[in-house]
Amino acid sequence: MKIGIICASENELAPFLCDLREGSITEKAMIKIYTGKLGVHDVVLLYSGVCKVNAAIAAQIIIDDFKVDAIINAGVAGGIDTRLKIFDTVISTETAYHDVAAGILTEYHPWMKSVFFAADENLLKLSREAVARIRTKGTVYWGRMVTGESFITDDGRQEIIDEFHPLSVDMETGSIAHVCYANSVPFIAIRCITDTADHSGAEFFEMNCKEASRIAKCITVAVIDCI
Repeated sequence: MKIGIICASENELAPFLCDLREGSITEKAMIKIYTGKLGVHDVVLLYSGVCKVNAAIAAQIIIDDFKVDAIINAGVAGGIDTRLKIFDTVISTETAYHDVAAGILTEYHPWMKSVFFAADENLLKLSREAVARIRTKGTVYWGRMVTGESFITDDGRQEIIDEFHPLSVDMETGSIAHVCYANSVPFIAIRCITDTADHSGAEFFEMNCKEASRIAKCITVAVIDCI
């Protein structure tokens, strides 16, 4: 089974590259794409750059050109739910855009029944098995993620909570899930928390990104090992 792993930034990708074996690099659409093995599985690794369009470009490339069988979006996120603390991890059960009108997805391509892209049931099952086998920093939660083009501070936070009740927010997950949905490719996201309502702002993101990326990588590799 060939697994695609998409990260948003170089910092989020770096922990995976330390474990990559038999690696090689190609480039397309200004994206460096790493292929090799993690454990016994063939993997395709990259960082897409931040925002929905960059992530969607990356997802379509590895589906079309590298024929991945599943995609995992791994990295960091901001915590929205008040239960979440820095270095907790969220694994997606479903994801949505918080800045796209519902009718765009339900009345036009891809003609969805709701605005939520569901995570793959088998990958969810494997994620629960994997987390039960390992010890990781923080608590792991399963639930809803939302995606939009802005870094969320106090402005707009409550509106997102009222409409979507998500655990976390980021800038890429929804678009990768969207591409996977349109291509019938199994998808799940694994995101570790860098900032929360109590500890918000770019300084907390920067301070915690390296450790959160390491945690997300460890959980992601544990899931892959269960496949």
